[in-house]
Amino acid sequence: MRPTKLMTSGDLLVDRRYTFAESLMREKDWEAAAELIGEIVRLAPHWAPAWISLGETLAALGRKDEARDAFTTALRLSPEDELGAGLRLARLGALPPTGAMSAGYVRALFDEYAGHFDRHLVEKLAYRGPDLILETLCGICGATGRPPHFRLALDLGCGTGLMGEAVRPYAVTLAGCDIAPRMVQRARRRGCYDRLAVAELTAFLDGEAPGSADLVLAADVFIYVGDLAPVFEATARALGDGGLFLFTVQDVGDAPLGFVLGEDMRFAHSTGHVETLLAAVGLDGVACDPAVLRHDGGRPVPGFVVAAQKPVRPL
Repeated sequence: MRPTKLMTSGDLLVDRRYTFAESLMREKDWEAAAELIGEIVRLAPHWAPAWISLGETLAALGRKDEARDAFTTALRLSPEDELGAGLRLARLGALPPTGAMSAGYVRALFDEYAGHFDRHLVEKLAYRGPDLILETLCGICGATGRPPHFRLALDLGCGTGLMGEAVRPYAVTLAGCDIAPRMVQRARRRGCYDRLAVAELTAFLDGEAPGSADLVLAADVFIYVGDLAPVFEATARALGDGGLFLFTVQDVGDAPLGFVLGEDMRFAHSTGHVETLLAAVGLDGVACDPAVLRHDGGRPVPGFVVAAQKPVRPL
């Protein structure tokens, strides 16, 4: 993915060569692609996308040191890292995974994705995040005798509003946030939110009055977050007594850090690590159910639907 503002080198002949190089990469002709992109970066040394592609071809050829240099150059040329150079460096062990996914990358990714987001998720990826979360929420309410009625629900990483649309009948007030402005525009058109903000997750939560929310949701959002501790802490602060927090995570099993950055450039978390983090901020685990979150490349992506609750303090 290349953000629109970076899609051209400014030289039509170089752009045409790059288009051909991309076709070589799709065909996995890495040697030919590396040779051609090497020529391109000599002709357009300040064009970050070419350095990203050079790094990818070199990494595919096993030339990891050279790939690191290429990605480092791309990061220097594009400091906001809209192209994900930091993620690629983390995959090569040159950067720690925590913080490798920049806000600039996520914003650019979803701004470019906004126009066909719903169709791609539902039709191509068989995405089920909102349905899974809603099923779990209704199951908890049914089992505990709690009415499925919430004064203030917060939808983290709301995207175009698929989760918001699903939970709208159960919320008096529904607020959402997303880091990508075009996603928020699409969510606004859906018409199911009372409030929307272009904001990072923890900043959005910190803007809510402490104890004001009784439901916080995050559907397929934490695949873009390595360290979940800050957003869990902010969620616990925003939740009132008895408030529920439901979200999905991609499953990794065991991992030394509790999460890994996968080949799909997404984060996967271990349930044990997630449960430890929830307990650390004073949230009680209510459910942790395995589920297929979506499909990628025709293969099911395993994960979990997690529910936690803020305890009711004794009077």
